Amino acid sequence: QVQLVESGGGLAQAGGSLRLSCTASGVIFSFGTSGWYRQPPGKQRELVAALTSGGNQNYADSVKGRFTISRDNAKNTVYLQMNSLKPEDTAVYYCNVQTIVGAYWGQGTQVTVSS
Repeated sequence: QVQLVESGGGLAQAGGSLRLSCTASGVIFSFGTSGWYRQPPGKQRELVAALTSGGNQNYADSVKGRFTISRDNAKNTVYLQMNSLKPEDTAVYYCNVQTIVGAYWGQGTQVTVSS
């Protein structure tokens, strides 16, 4: 059974930083494409950052230069370092992994940025 567990969300002030973590069981992050998505209040879920098995990174324009996705293969954990946070980064953040056998989601973690 595949399980993705996110942590690290919470409340931050504008300009501050948070680091999200996502630890997987039943699936190996390095075998697929890992991603962080977010869903702001009243809006659709959107891709924030992705990391392929080969190490290629992709970011939404709105977070380029501020967010960094990384992976620790030994811990089977994916991270999202979020710096220079803005109120518009407020959303529920979801961890995702896509493999040849399917796509899997975490339960989400709330990030709230106050101005």
